[in-house]
Amino acid sequence: MKNFGNRTPAKEDEIIKEEHQHVTFLIADESYSIGVEKVREIIGMTDITHVPNTAYFMEGVINLRGTVVPVIDMRKRFKMETREYDAYTVIIIVEVKERLIGMIVDSVSDVVNIPISTIQSTPNFTAKIQTDFIEGIGQIDNTLIIILNVELILTEAEIESLNLIDADKSTMNNQE
Repeated sequence: MKNFGNRTPAKEDEIIKEEHQHVTFLIADESYSIGVEKVREIIGMTDITHVPNTAYFMEGVINLRGTVVPVIDMRKRFKMETREYDAYTVIIIVEVKERLIGMIVDSVSDVVNIPISTIQSTPNFTAKIQTDFIEGIGQIDNTLIIILNVELILTEAEIESLNLIDADKSTMNNQE
């Protein structure tokens, strides 16, 4: 039986419902997060193969244990100033519409529980990124965290273009 200390299983369930786990990361000194259930893994920067004729924010593809994974630069996606990748730059592998996508971010901070009561819907103000991607704004202590909806980071057309990349890669692999 699970040890809940002085908590009962019912109280433990209430606490779980009151908080949501998020992976937090930085892009241009701003704190962002995505639900931990969308994150498959976090890897250091690796060789990225450029793919011609793709969206401006698409860095290319990586080989993740035999799977071709498209990688997008989140600074470019959010139309922010780009910077050189460094030792802190990582690729967060997330699942978007039943496929793996790599997101390049400046650094990963932590896995945190954000109290649901502190999450506010997208405010009506201008942010550094399009508000379509923002699921809400959470708060931990005095830190505001922009919660991203990874399902909305790519449009249907952009997802379709990734499917074409997969088809091209399959064709190339079959010809070898």
